[in-house]
Amino acid sequence: MEGFRKFLLRGNVVDLAVAVVIGTAFGAVVTSFVTGVVTPLLGLFGDRSFDQLSACLKGPCSDDEPGVQLLYGSVLTALLNFVIIAAIVYFVVLQPMQRLLDRFKTEPEVASTTTQCPECLSAIPAAASRCAFCGVEQPPPAPAPWRPTLS
Repeated sequence: MEGFRKFLLRGNVVDLAVAVVIGTAFGAVVTSFVTGVVTPLLGLFGDRSFDQLSACLKGPCSDDEPGVQLLYGSVLTALLNFVIIAAIVYFVVLQPMQRLLDRFKTEPEVASTTTQCPECLSAIPAAASRCAFCGVEQPPPAPAPWRPTLS
């Protein structure tokens, strides 16, 4: 029982549960938006729904004798809904979120601790006076640029 309690109280399990709940709720919002707004707008370009599209493979395909009917319209509708939902998630959620993360990204530039030997192109420590691989003498490191100090 102790191990199960530790498993449940682990941070990533709780984070995953929250992500699933929020993802399900967000999926419902996006699906209702597509069903209520986008799909009716697509109806302006055609007279009927894609769900009604079918092909008769065998038999008369009438109400009296059904025959074998291929209902490809429902597959087409599901595929179209998937593409629309993916586009909405990409343009409404992912792109703005990426722009927001890029705006607040503040990683300081870290000076490289290695340099490349001009002779053998090996990576050597920046403070080295000779290359450990080919023995060529290295030029002294360039001095750091002057920066005024605030006092």
